[in-house]
Parts: sequence; C-alpha cells; structure tokens
Amino acid sequence: MAEILAENLSGKAVTGTDGAEMGMLYNITMDLETGRLRNLIIDPNDHLDNTQFDVDEQGHLLVPVDRVQAVKDHMIVQR
Repeated sequence: MAEILAENLSGKAVTGTDGAEMGMLYNITMDLETGRLRNLIIDPNDHLDNTQFDVDEQGHLLVPVDRVQAVKDHMIVQR
C-alpha cells in the first residue's frame, strides 16, 4: 500500500466490503512498543450492526488495521 499521511485520514468515511456505510474515522491506535498501527477507531453510523467488532467506552468501533482493504475517497474494511 502506498504511503498516506495521517492528516488525510481524519474524518474519512469508512465502508465495509459488503457495502455497509460504517461511519467516520475518528482516530487510530498504535502499539507503543512496536510502532505498529493497531486499530481504526470509527464513529459508527446509528443504523450499523456493530456486533462483529469491539466497542470502546464511548461507543466507537475498534477495527483492526489489518482489515483495511483500500484507502481512496473513503476507507474500505473487511467485514
């Protein structure tokens, strides 16, 4: 995957591979020991079935970064 600046990801729409509009990218977590990106933190759409992902205390979806399939006008993640 090509290099992408983090500032270009904030607020980007996130869509599942099944076409579901999941929400907007809120933030990204990182493992401080390895420097590897860990999870996308997504502010979910109200109608989204979020049972397949962990949810944080604020109700954000935690989607593992390895599920990212593409980043263009929006992000596509494997569901």
